Amino acid sequence: MGFSSSAQIRRKVAREAATLLYSGVEKEYKQAKLRAAETLGVHFLPTNLEVAMELDKIAEENEGSARQKRLIQMRLEALKLMKILEKYNPILVGSVWRGTIYRDSDIDITLYHNDPKDILKLLKREKLKIMEKGWVTITKEGRMEKSFRILLESPIKERAEITVRSMAEYGAKERCEIYRDIISGLNLRELEEVLLKNPTQRFVPF
Repeated sequence: MGFSSSAQIRRKVAREAATLLYSGVEKEYKQAKLRAAETLGVHFLPTNLEVAMELDKIAEENEGSARQKRLIQMRLEALKLMKILEKYNPILVGSVWRGTIYRDSDIDITLYHNDPKDILKLLKREKLKIMEKGWVTITKEGRMEKSFRILLESPIKERAEITVRSMAEYGAKERCEIYRDIISGLNLRELEEVLLKNPTQRFVPF
């Protein structure tokens, strides 16, 4: 099989995996890629980046200009949440930071504090609707990481996921499993600047 043929197959698998993610059939890139390869009867697995690029295309095809309007709205909503959480050094990450949202996206904010109960009290005091909360353990690059996750619904019905990490992790560099770059995110002041100068700015390596 030639290079062009294998590249075409990888693109087909990436497109199928992206479709599974976009439709909500799969939530994780790895499972989406495996299912896509099985559906197409091939053994080629695309990279996460290839899938992300196809997912971006599908979102653009289906959502058009409404996607950019929603991105601005989600970034404004993230800003409100980050102002509430300001003393805990919140960082906007995920697709709202990247500028690659699609219909199932939520707002992802990481902050640093050793006692999640303080964060919960603050959110309750602000009368924000907490949908779910609890400790989660995930594996990143072979390491087990524990953090406290809070899922909430904003006043305009956007979902937000707040990840509370220990103070010892503040400032640590982490590589993105999809784009393979360093996750820098946006702090409060940086987000304000983006909204002022270029509210739909993208932060992706392609």
